[in-house]
Amino acid sequence: MDGKNCSSVNEFLLVGISNKPGVKVTLFITFLIVYLIILVANLGMIILIRMDSQLHTPMYFFLSHLSFSDVCYSTAVGPRMLVGFIAKNKSIPFYSCAIQWLVFCTFVDSECLLLAVMAFDRYKAISHPLLYTVSMSSRMCSLLMAGVYLVGIMDASVNTILTFRLCFCESNVINHFFCDVPPLLLLSCSDTQVNELVIFTIFGFIELITLSGLFVSYCYIILAVRKINSAEGRFKAFSTCTSHLTAVAIFQGTLLFIYFRPSSSYSLDQDKIISLFYSLVIPMLNPLIYSLRNKDVKEALKKLKNKKWFH
Repeated sequence: MDGKNCSSVNEFLLVGISNKPGVKVTLFITFLIVYLIILVANLGMIILIRMDSQLHTPMYFFLSHLSFSDVCYSTAVGPRMLVGFIAKNKSIPFYSCAIQWLVFCTFVDSECLLLAVMAFDRYKAISHPLLYTVSMSSRMCSLLMAGVYLVGIMDASVNTILTFRLCFCESNVINHFFCDVPPLLLLSCSDTQVNELVIFTIFGFIELITLSGLFVSYCYIILAVRKINSAEGRFKAFSTCTSHLTAVAIFQGTLLFIYFRPSSSYSLDQDKIISLFYSLVIPMLNPLIYSLRNKDVKEALKKLKNKKWFH
């Protein structure tokens, strides 16, 4: 497009979820509580895992990083959304918008891959229990997490650079509560076909790795569980897998629905509700789905509660 028609944008205006005063107050209180629960539950889980030596296992190592990812991407979105409910000025600087998306995308991608890593960890624990501590050594766990974060950073960086090099010459009003790519693509007056192709290709590659890893791991888990003679043992193995699969279905389903469509089919009002679900509700639910229902975590909480801090 002609460069003369491509004026620079210094800031964006976030429309938010609702402009009705009464609704805004209710939404502010509701999501403030949700965000505080996210912080308390996830940071509490991280601290608990660090403090209790019984939880120093690969499974809880990955759970602590899951909680860390939840805190990071919900914090990229939550506080700015809450400010939008009460502040008259709804603007966000151009580079702050880019950083918000960079952080959000990094940790959402990381969580996608982490779900597959956690399934692989469960496969190793159930299928090869005697070799579990050897195959899932601390070095192996650290390397897996380094790979997860590296892929997340690379994808987020590419998407951020491509998106924020677009021209925004007609409007700077984003019909969303954070700087998400789909509404930015609709806002741009540039050709966004390359951006859409990159989203489909890179995120599709991440999803392919994630879903393939989940499928293969659970195929082997099912085969291993069938060989367990004890009914109690089979139930314990399947209960862990059920919690994991529930969270995977919720998280992956929302991401696939939002990001794997052409821009012409976006419905931003609908997408805002779905984005709220996976950016704030899922991080609140994850500690409950993965950890607080876990016997080891409950025992660790009891020990912490009964610990004598002062002698």
